[in-house]
Amino acid sequence: MPQTLPLLHGEITYSFAKEEEKRPWIEAIVAHHLNLGASYTCCMDDAENWLHGSFNLCVPVAIQSQDSQQRVLLRLPLPYRVGDAFRPGNGDEKIRCETGAYAWLQENCPDVPIPTLYGFATSTGETYTRLENLPFLSRCFQQIRRRLLSWFSLPIPTIYIRHQCPSHSVDDKVTGAGYLLLEYIDKEQGEMLSNTWPEKRFDTRLRTNLFHDLSKILLNITRTPLPKIGSFIIDQDGFLRLSNRPLSLEIQDLENEKIPTNMPQNYTYSTVDSYIADILRIHDNRIRHQPNAINNTGDYIYQTSALTAMRTTYSSFFNPELRRGPFVFTLTDLHQSNIFVDSNWHITALVDLEWACIRPIEMLRTPAWLTNKAVDEISEEPEEYNIIRTELLDALTSEETKLSKDNTLSTIMNKGWNTGTFWYSLALASPTGLFAVFYNQIQPRFLENCPEHDTFEHIMPWYWARDWVKTAADKLSDRGKYDAELKQVFESTGVD
Repeated sequence: MPQTLPLLHGEITYSFAKEEEKRPWIEAIVAHHLNLGASYTCCMDDAENWLHGSFNLCVPVAIQSQDSQQRVLLRLPLPYRVGDAFRPGNGDEKIRCETGAYAWLQENCPDVPIPTLYGFATSTGETYTRLENLPFLSRCFQQIRRRLLSWFSLPIPTIYIRHQCPSHSVDDKVTGAGYLLLEYIDKEQGEMLSNTWPEKRFDTRLRTNLFHDLSKILLNITRTPLPKIGSFIIDQDGFLRLSNRPLSLEIQDLENEKIPTNMPQNYTYSTVDSYIADILRIHDNRIRHQPNAINNTGDYIYQTSALTAMRTTYSSFFNPELRRGPFVFTLTDLHQSNIFVDSNWHITALVDLEWACIRPIEMLRTPAWLTNKAVDEISEEPEEYNIIRTELLDALTSEETKLSKDNTLSTIMNKGWNTGTFWYSLALASPTGLFAVFYNQIQPRFLENCPEHDTFEHIMPWYWARDWVKTAADKLSDRGKYDAELKQVFESTGVD
C-alpha cells in the first residue's frame, strides 16, 4: 500500500507527487514572486532532492539567466501536522506567524542572519510579494503610498504586498496548504550545526565562536521590549500586528493530537501569570483528552500531583516586578538543525522561524540541547549542563559589556538558573518532560526544611480537580481502549 502524504484538501502519494506535473505550478509561483522576465528560466529539482521535515515539505528551485544563477526554496507547511483538521486555520496561522517573525526581524534586527523571504500565500489563496519584486507600476504606487502614510504619521505596512498570482498558476491541489518562498541556504553559506555538533562540541574554539555569535543574536532580538505576550502576524492588508496567541510547537502539536488548548488564535497576554495559567491548563487538557496520557493509577497520581504543585509554586519563580514585562522576542525552536554555521562555527543563518513568539524575559533560557541530552536527563544530572550553560552565559556577559550595557539579560538568565525559573519554564514547554523536571528540580527546592513529605501524593492530586476520581476512571478506560486498538493494529499488519 503506497504511503500517503495528507494535505488540507485530500491526500497524495509520494509517487503522485513525483510523477504529477507540479513543475509548471511551482515554477510559475517562483517567477511571480521574483518578477522574472523572459531571460530567466526556473528549474524545479527532482522529487528525490526535496527536503521533508516534520512540519514542512521544501522544494528547491534553480533560477538561471545568462549572467547569474541562484536557488530558492518553496516551503509547503503540512497542515496535517499542526492540527488543521481539528482546529481549522492552524496551517494559515503557522504561515502568518512565521512571516510575521521574518518581517519583525527584518525591520528591527537587520543584523540577525535570516534567509530572505520573497513571498508567501495562505490556503485561501491570498498571495503576498516582497515590495522590491513587484511590477514597476505597482512598486511605484506602493512606494508613494508608504511615503504619504509616513508624512501623516500613520502606520506603514510591511514590505510584503498583496499581489495575486495569475489564476492558472494556483489551480492545483497543493495550493490548499499555502507556502513560503525563501532564500536557499547552500553549502557555501554554511551547514546545519546538527551535522557537526555531536563530534565537535568539545572543541573550545568552535564553541566560543558559536556562543559569542549566539549571544549577539540574543542581545539583538531582545533589546526592544514589547507590550504583550503573543506572536506577530502579517494581516490581510500586509500590516504587522502583535495580535496572535504566542504560538509554539507544543501548542499546535497537542492540537494535532485533538487535544483542546482553549487558547484562541487571536488571544494575547498582558501579564506573566495569566499566560502561565493557560499553559498549565493545556497540560491539564493533555491528561483529560490524550487516550494514552496515563499508564495506571499510580502514574495518574504522579502526574496530577505535579501539576497541582506547579500551579501553587509559580509565584516563587517569577519576579512580581516583571509581571507586566518586559516581554521579548524569543526563538523558541532554536535547535541545532535551525542554526547554520561555517567551518569555524560562526553563525551564518537562522532558519525556520515558525515558532518564534514574544514571551516573558524570565522565560528566556539557554538551549536544552547543549549536552545532547533530553530534558529529563539534564534535570536528573544538571551539573554537566551547568558547565556549558555557564560558558554560554559568560559569552553573553562579555558581549553585553562590549555594548556598554548593564548586564540585564545575563543577570536575569543567571538568576533564573539559581532560583529555578529555568527549570519551571522548561517544564512548561515540555508536555512529556514536565513531570521529571518537577520531581528532580522544582519539588526539592521546597523540601529542604521538610524531609518528611510522604503524604505529598496522598494529598495533592485531590486538589487537581473536583472530578479527580471520575477522571481517573475515564482515563483508565481510555488507556484500556487505546492498548486494545494498538494491539489490533499490530495484529492486522502481522507485526509482533
